[in-house]
Amino acid sequence: MIVLKLFYEFLKIGFFTIGGGMATIPFLQDLSESTGWYSTSFIADMVAISESTPGPIGINMATYVGYNVAGILGGVLATLGLVVPSIIIVSIVSGYLEKFRKSEVVENVFYGLRPAVTGLIAAAGVEIVRIAVLNADLYETTNLLSDLFDWRKVLYFVIIFYLIRRFKKHPVAYIAVSAIIGIAFGFAN
Repeated sequence: MIVLKLFYEFLKIGFFTIGGGMATIPFLQDLSESTGWYSTSFIADMVAISESTPGPIGINMATYVGYNVAGILGGVLATLGLVVPSIIIVSIVSGYLEKFRKSEVVENVFYGLRPAVTGLIAAAGVEIVRIAVLNADLYETTNLLSDLFDWRKVLYFVIIFYLIRRFKKHPVAYIAVSAIIGIAFGFAN
């Protein structure tokens, strides 16, 4: 039954995703390849929608995938699958963390986790850029510059990046303006 498989797959993702919602993206890529439930370009849409809606991005992505695969029940079970491990782990860790807060082993664990989580998030960011800005995989193109890049997307990415760094407005403002520009100029075509 597909809803139980959704729950199980997101339960696994929930147990092994450390570092927040963006760290789920490599797991979602793997899930896409192993199940065929969605394409890798769907991940970019998923991130855009998850970032545009209230709530944690990882939970929003689980709900989005579950709903698209198996409707409302799929969305609920995928979300529960992602959340249950956090509840279990936080309940266990919170009971012991205060006791072992000064432990050298605990400090070493956190020291090792920080760069690993940063690497997961960076890998997810690179994959999102590949999906959102590039036309093809590096291995499938013959003319690297003209076939690989969608120059409109690259230009738009650079402009938005500059505006975010320069003016530091609320992310919703950039999302709204981007949606309006996409509609006005028909960027999907």
